[in-house]
Amino acid sequence: MTNNTIKLTLDGEVIEIARGATLLDAAQQAGVDIPVICYHEATSPNGLCRICVVDVDGGRVLQPACVAECQADSKVETRNQRVERSRRTILEMLNASVNLDEAPEIQQMMDDYAADEARFPDAHIREHTLIDDNPFYVRDYEQCVLCWRCVQVCAEDAQFTFALTLKNRGHETSVATAFDISMTESPCVFCGQCIGVCPTGALKPKAQWGMEQGWSDEEMRQNTRRARKREREDGDGE
Repeated sequence: MTNNTIKLTLDGEVIEIARGATLLDAAQQAGVDIPVICYHEATSPNGLCRICVVDVDGGRVLQPACVAECQADSKVETRNQRVERSRRTILEMLNASVNLDEAPEIQQMMDDYAADEARFPDAHIREHTLIDDNPFYVRDYEQCVLCWRCVQVCAEDAQFTFALTLKNRGHETSVATAFDISMTESPCVFCGQCIGVCPTGALKPKAQWGMEQGWSDEEMRQNTRRARKREREDGDGE
């Protein structure tokens, strides 16, 4: 061990890792799987979803592995009874408020942790109207888990476009454009990076969505070239 590394015990195994590394880094180095939802390698970790929590030295609160730094000589348990109970509850609460039909990775987590889909029968699922305001993709925020990935990748983490933000608070929080303007009016350059990091079906390419709706070839052409068609029509009228 050098001054640039530390040792800790992770699930009974002593490992050496660089100072400043996160507990998620340590788990990945040791080949231990820790579930993540808000974390993505292309975005800055923010510890939002808390599905990656682990037990460090039996502390009062569990630590989010994606942001918590490794501490020398600590004892980390990534899947004891306490951790499993916490992750299971988070998944059950998420399932009670969001449509997870097109979130296969989260559905797999539900199975892995034996989450009870009916635990919160009186919960209110978030309701949003599907937004189809551009030729490139649709936004279905009923399937949004508020992981912030799309907001982050549109901002400082990649594109620096800042087309997406958050609106409202609490149960009514949702991703949106500033002042709810259409995506074509926003700074969006339709790079597609937000779609690439979305863990659910909240953001979906228009062509894919159209195929799911059973669009004909002509409907596909019309709906995925709408903006260009409108520009031509406007030009013909001048």
